[in-house]
Amino acid sequence: MLNSKAIELDYRQANAANALLPNPSVLASSNWHPIHLEVFQEPKFEIAEHQHTMHVIACGLPDLNEDSQAATGERWLDGKLERERRRAGDLAIIPAGIPHRCNWQTSVQFMILAIEPALLQQVGQDLVNPDRIELMPQFMNESDALIQGIFSTLREELECDQIGGALLIDSLKTTLAIHLLRNYCTTQPKPSNQADGLSQARLQRVTEYIHDSLHQDLKLVELSAIAQLSPYHFLRLFKQRMGITPHQYILQRRLEKATSLLRHSELSIAAIAVQTGFSDQSHLTRCFKRTVGVTPKQLQA
Repeated sequence: MLNSKAIELDYRQANAANALLPNPSVLASSNWHPIHLEVFQEPKFEIAEHQHTMHVIACGLPDLNEDSQAATGERWLDGKLERERRRAGDLAIIPAGIPHRCNWQTSVQFMILAIEPALLQQVGQDLVNPDRIELMPQFMNESDALIQGIFSTLREELECDQIGGALLIDSLKTTLAIHLLRNYCTTQPKPSNQADGLSQARLQRVTEYIHDSLHQDLKLVELSAIAQLSPYHFLRLFKQRMGITPHQYILQRRLEKATSLLRHSELSIAAIAVQTGFSDQSHLTRCFKRTVGVTPKQLQA
């Protein structure tokens, strides 16, 4: 439980960190529930002791000081003090409700990813006892290639909104939750109860729904519900059966439908983009060029 006397930092609220940091974030996600990403560029500072209402992962970015080998500073985490290494890609994990403060003795840029505790419980329901999930604190002295890659992909999505963004974020948040449960939680995994896996009948229901709904913003939670599986098991078993992720499968089907419409209809490229689930004509063009090797206009010629 949060200490009622402590400062609460709640990333569910807009500009949550403004009262504690010198500068506001330079990038912030919106409506990515149950995760939230922000990118900060700050001068030398010290942040007052506070507690997060969500789990928070902080990731160091390349140092703004070209003459410095690495950012320097100290962190107080759950009553423990440690001087941190803080190289680019190093991670600090601050569980919800844990007393926390830190200082930076150089200017710095970093990202934070806030995670609803309910996400770990939802994803972990088939893996661990969801009532006993406890995330372990970690000082910013070690890197994690998978989490760093998730940070990088989410930041790219934030900077350049692209096709299938909602499904991609769904997949990444599920992957992140699984990774945290496996490597940063005190609970032990329990045997899977999904012995029947993703049957052919369930897989067909999912693929038929995808084919009929390419114009919509498809979400992992919707597809897993059709398969009657948790998002974690659906993501794993779909890739096992199909050889690709749901996100990749949907992109392939959208490109196939767009190709057919470009060759056999009189619709404009903009109208085809809408019918096949691309956010606009430019998104369709970029994706088509990257995958097919020509632009939609060149194919129509």
